[in-house]
Amino acid sequence: MKFMKSKLIVLGLALIVVLAACGSGSGSEEAGGSSESDNESSESKGTIEMAQINWAENIAVSNMWKVILEEKGYDVNLQLLDMGVIMQSLSTGDLDINLEVWLPIQDKAYLEEYEDEVFFAENAWYDNAKVGLVVPKYLEDINSVEDLNANKEMFDGEITGFDSGAGTMEVTKDDLIPEYNLDYELIPSSEPAMISAIDDAISNEEPIVAPLWSPHRVFSQYDLKYLEDPKNVYGEAEKIYHATRQGFADDFPKVSEWMKNWKMDDDAIGELMVYVNDAEEPIDGARKWVEENQDLIDEWTAE
Repeated sequence: MKFMKSKLIVLGLALIVVLAACGSGSGSEEAGGSSESDNESSESKGTIEMAQINWAENIAVSNMWKVILEEKGYDVNLQLLDMGVIMQSLSTGDLDINLEVWLPIQDKAYLEEYEDEVFFAENAWYDNAKVGLVVPKYLEDINSVEDLNANKEMFDGEITGFDSGAGTMEVTKDDLIPEYNLDYELIPSSEPAMISAIDDAISNEEPIVAPLWSPHRVFSQYDLKYLEDPKNVYGEAEKIYHATRQGFADDFPKVSEWMKNWKMDDDAIGELMVYVNDAEEPIDGARKWVEENQDLIDEWTAE
């Protein structure tokens, strides 16, 4: 009898422990466990699917934000895609964020197509972007887009381009060429292939014309000049914004605020691009830059 009584006491205590544990779990589930704030006590505060475009400045800033966010406890997956796929994926929620939208001209078509399905930031993170056709400076007689038709044979009637889905490529093909009645073909490739073609041409002092943009490290490597655009097809100075899927700010409110605070000038983005380009892996260059610019990053990520 004494043994049976002891056994019942032990079973009763065990049942109390189990019920207490179940009650604790139920309360946690009711509070929700998927939001950013609720995840702060866990190892990861959530996973962010971030677009990456194979452009020098985009590789630089996407790796920079990967370093910053992972130090803050988030997981960041970089997905290398072209601009068209990126914007479509934001609209369907398959991607969380795209760090590079050029407005008011270059990515205007994407803004018009997706403005009801994608959140486009109101605050630009870079204010002095520029787009245009460039040629080597040693082509002294080629100074305007209007000079190209008279020198068609010199360039074999080709404009050496990059990613076909990029806004600048679309503006060049659909607006610039018709506006100036250029008898040229825009040849798509990739940014690395375009830069390689520029390098080959300059090494042999040959002519080449290509659409380029600032900020870009290529201007510190080669003597290039923008062609005058008297009809202002490419517009004046562009600004660079970020865009997110709808609902991102609800799921990641802190990250959303940090992105609004993000601002870079010519020196900051230029140095970051150099660090990333010179490193064996882009993430290593980004990490070095983050370590050396913690005061600036603290301004962006202030609580």
